[in-house]
Amino acid sequence: MPPVTRLICLANSWKRGDRCIAGINTFKGQWIRPVSNLPDGRVPKEMRLIGGTEPALLEVLEIPIAKTGPDYGFESENLSILPGKWRRVGQVPPPYLLKYCSQEEYILHNDQRYVTVSFMQSLPPVQRRTLQLVKAVELTVRPIGQRFEHVDKWEGSIVTANGQQLTATITDPVFIRRLELGYRPTNQYLVTVSLSMPWRPDNWEEDDPCWKLIAGVVELPEPSRGKIGSEGVRDEG
Repeated sequence: MPPVTRLICLANSWKRGDRCIAGINTFKGQWIRPVSNLPDGRVPKEMRLIGGTEPALLEVLEIPIAKTGPDYGFESENLSILPGKWRRVGQVPPPYLLKYCSQEEYILHNDQRYVTVSFMQSLPPVQRRTLQLVKAVELTVRPIGQRFEHVDKWEGSIVTANGQQLTATITDPVFIRRLELGYRPTNQYLVTVSLSMPWRPDNWEEDDPCWKLIAGVVELPEPSRGKIGSEGVRDEG
């Protein structure tokens, strides 16, 4: 039986027609991005569905993964998915995640919308962070066109509790569906920010950029806005 790792799902976001799954290990408190053997690591439906449904944010998942994985030259969180079933074993309330919110000076290394591959490669491997959880005290959104399958593409602008600001494309399908149905953010949120694979726009003259993405959005309930969560994981079964 392959070894399984338990993580809190904090991203199930679009990635080139499939999904990118990421979360925080409940034992070590470290980010993990399970990756497939496809060239960019995206996770296909037949691999990620549990009982025919998508893994959801806040769910605690058990996933068979190896102790190592491809870093694609700039990522530190990737672990290879092994054969075997994925399981849901619990769920956490949003306030529980506040203790994992980053206190770093920047949202993923700088105050720009992207980080270059060359910069990431200049860092020691352990510092090549491509996932970060932040508390957004403000979140505004706007549609910016259409992506595949006639789904609107949305951009979000966040201001964190530490005064950091970021505008980035939203890749959380569930949150985008809510926006399409008329929802607009009014509360505070936990936001997972992820770096994309390298992508060069037309006429780009700098080094290869990896773009910051709003990969997961979790709404905080009113009483949880100003305190660190102490509630724990709720097991299923």
